[in-house]
Amino acid sequence: ALPERAQPLQLLPATSVTSGAASVPTSPRGVEERVLLSFASREPSALRRRLRIAETPCELRAPLLWSSRLCCSWGSVPGAAALGSMAYTMSPSPAAPVGSQYCVCKVELSICGQNLLDRDVTSKSDPFCVLFMEVNGKWVELDRTETAVNNLNPAFAKKFIIDYHFEEVQKLKFALFDQDKSSTQLYEHDFLGEFSCTLGTIVSSKKITRTLLLGNGKPAGKGMITIAAQELSDNRVITLSMAGRKLDKKDLFGKSDPFLEFYKPGDDGKWMLVHRTEVIKYTLDPVWKPFTVPLVSLCDGDMEKLIKVVCYDYDSDGGHDFIGEFQTSVARLCEAQDASPLELECINPKKQKKKKNYKNSGIIIVKSCKITRDFSFLDYILGGCQLMFTVGIDFTASNGNPQEPSSLHYINPLGTNEYLSAIWAVGQIIQDYDSDKMFPALGFGAQLPPDWKVSHEFAINFNPRNPFCSGVEGIQYFILLIITDGVISDMDETRHAVVQASKLPMSIIIVGVGNADFAAMEFLDGDSRVLHSHTGEEAVRDIVQFVPFRNFRNVPKETLAKAVLAELPQQVVQYFKHQNLPPINSEPA
Repeated sequence: ALPERAQPLQLLPATSVTSGAASVPTSPRGVEERVLLSFASREPSALRRRLRIAETPCELRAPLLWSSRLCCSWGSVPGAAALGSMAYTMSPSPAAPVGSQYCVCKVELSICGQNLLDRDVTSKSDPFCVLFMEVNGKWVELDRTETAVNNLNPAFAKKFIIDYHFEEVQKLKFALFDQDKSSTQLYEHDFLGEFSCTLGTIVSSKKITRTLLLGNGKPAGKGMITIAAQELSDNRVITLSMAGRKLDKKDLFGKSDPFLEFYKPGDDGKWMLVHRTEVIKYTLDPVWKPFTVPLVSLCDGDMEKLIKVVCYDYDSDGGHDFIGEFQTSVARLCEAQDASPLELECINPKKQKKKKNYKNSGIIIVKSCKITRDFSFLDYILGGCQLMFTVGIDFTASNGNPQEPSSLHYINPLGTNEYLSAIWAVGQIIQDYDSDKMFPALGFGAQLPPDWKVSHEFAINFNPRNPFCSGVEGIQYFILLIITDGVISDMDETRHAVVQASKLPMSIIIVGVGNADFAAMEFLDGDSRVLHSHTGEEAVRDIVQFVPFRNFRNVPKETLAKAVLAELPQQVVQYFKHQNLPPINSEPA
């Protein structure tokens, strides 16, 4: 017999009630276990479980749940009416920076209106759009568009630019008004309607068209708003392969130890160092390793802008000897091809002035120059990538008797438990990136009726049918959230499973609840080392993020979400790069 922590819970026979899209078991006896929240109603008792501690211990296998067999419904984020009304009295003064310090990128939002309400008697409305973001439960004005005179179908030239944070729920409100006066106070203008959503909803769809609502939640006539998102970043990178020929000899008893430095003009008119190559020892004909730098770093994205390349002879005391330099542009460097390298003279201006027969101090050869795109997480999301979310929940007896307040499955009438908090923290973010918002929920470590055998993978609503819809456009990337209070009893098999999964489009998030020793879980999180299977095979990439819930018990739930999802964007990008898969409809460099 294994220790008590490995004992399963026993699920009692259940009847069914319906909640959202899932058939949910309940029971006339036992204690209530709310496994998942209904996001639409936010009613903690939307889903219930009746559990009791099993008396017979049973061996458990590693809680890695690869398949998806049950769906529960994630409701959409509430609209303007549910989020509460506001008095439009704010001035358009610039708001303080909103969001965390770790910004993924900037997003540009383009706004168009269709069939807006006509509030003017002798002409049509003169609409403008105001953008608000919810901060600490209050709507804060971020920006306004220009006014479109006498136009019920405006396409605003002014764009909204927002810092995008994947790991945060960024609630936005777009409100349209008919300008009647020169006042900056919004209550002085006629209200034409509003629409609320999250920034994640917009970027996951790239372009959305929605009905405008009045303050009472009713449609604003036939008024519609269209919002289109575009990432504001130059993701082009330049890869250069450089060599030298017949460089000047600088060392008394040897040749030279050359290296290159690349500069671009700074805002102050001075040259700014961008990149330095490695040093090639004892040669006048060096061949440097190919290197890659962001195009915006090398030339601010302007391929015609002058850049300067300087060649030095390395000295260990830091007093490097100047060999020569030249100025060029990225456009000129791009003339180099594998079969036709570009040769540029390396000039020493002092020697050039002193010596009449001076030609150069050697030749710098551009063997190849390639510009490609270094696609970001948002590029894949805007390209149609869907994040498919699966929950795995630990039902082993180490969670404690759910009738007792000390149990990790105990539901306090005044709050939630750590399982629910972890599901909520991840789910409220991921829901924006799944088109049907249907998420499989699986359990492990319980005895199931009617034969009371221990199951290491079962559908929480006892409906094992595959819930996923067919025909979802774009690429699918899978996220498995495992919530557990125990340690791993078969580490070799678990390591092997994670290494194999690193080749697949998936990430594993493990949230440890309770106060157990989670050293094994932290070992799977390959932040500081590459994970190996027991056979020695290396993981292709780090796909595991482990977070102990106890570190976040007394902080806002948003903090847990940031920690849990911090590595996910990078893991998504790493997979698609490894598979050499660009985003759908991506533009060439």
